[in-house]
Amino acid sequence: MDDCLEVVADADRFLREVRLARGRAETTTKAYAEGVSLFLRWCEATRRDWRTAAQDMGLFMLWLRWTPGNGGRRQNVVPGPGSKPVRGESRINKILTAVRMFISHAVANNAAPGWVLEQIYELGDNLDLPTEARGEGGGMRYRMRARHRVDEPETAVDRASDEEVVAMFLACRSARDRLTLLLLTRVGLRPGQVAGLHRSDLHLVIDSKALGCDIEGAHVHITRRQNENGAWSKSKKSWAMPVDFLVVQAFDQYALERHDVLGSAGSDFALVNLFRPPYGSPISTDAIGELCESLSRRAGLGRMVTPRMGRHAMASNVVDAGGSLDEVQALLGQKSPESPRPYLHPKAARLRAAFERVASPREFVEASR
Repeated sequence: MDDCLEVVADADRFLREVRLARGRAETTTKAYAEGVSLFLRWCEATRRDWRTAAQDMGLFMLWLRWTPGNGGRRQNVVPGPGSKPVRGESRINKILTAVRMFISHAVANNAAPGWVLEQIYELGDNLDLPTEARGEGGGMRYRMRARHRVDEPETAVDRASDEEVVAMFLACRSARDRLTLLLLTRVGLRPGQVAGLHRSDLHLVIDSKALGCDIEGAHVHITRRQNENGAWSKSKKSWAMPVDFLVVQAFDQYALERHDVLGSAGSDFALVNLFRPPYGSPISTDAIGELCESLSRRAGLGRMVTPRMGRHAMASNVVDAGGSLDEVQALLGQKSPESPRPYLHPKAARLRAAFERVASPREFVEASR
């Protein structure tokens, strides 16, 4: 909406398509909405028509980097080179992605002239793509490549160490928090998947045939569905994630805790509010992030262990225990065989053992004698 609380029709149509027609997550749609809003506010502040403002995208990038929030309308001195940027490289690139999609949608619906696409895309080859992304058949192919992008420093997401996870577990003050932490670090679920779990998704018995499920052993079903708390599974596929005795025991303790507070009441969601109103309502993904931040602080870790770092820890532990890449892919519910690789963080001991398995040149000399 604009400053007069009137709906911006073209932006609203684009966001409805992203959310409803393309099936993107609510959080993704929200991120796109924020990016498009910044672009429209920049156009308004600089008296540009958003339909043709793409020819000045470089100025928009400069505005994003140095202009404070609130639409850039704060009456203060705007920082410049030499000071800390208002928005980082990753944030700017995400905003540019949303703007490109918005403009492309407008062109496709005759809301913007077609020549605008030449301002945001250029014709490029596929030589800069990974080998697996080039397709079969060999040869060079052409594609539309984004013109505007900020170089991002390569920063890999670290894993949570086993010592950090144990310290956070000991810092938990409730059975619900312990179960939540195990689902993140032991099972490797994303916050949206944890917050979106229903009680019917938990099959924590040896034989679940009575529940209409033929999967053996204790497991959790991960399903993408619309949830009232906005929780959303990023993976489109549904799969069953095996769990061990630690998770089953944690759930049993949580079930008793929940019954003491709510009795048989509460929603069908697995994890609900027990210690502050509205009691019995499902927890949110934001609450899971706040829990990890609080546990990291109470455990005295010296850094914040995020839910994503817990997922990385789970995948790395599977490999350290002898698991293969396809097993990690299946456990994480990922589609591509290459998707698990960023989640693997070999322990130093495993790397040293791999290095020491390489034969010494002395062995070849001694064998030749």
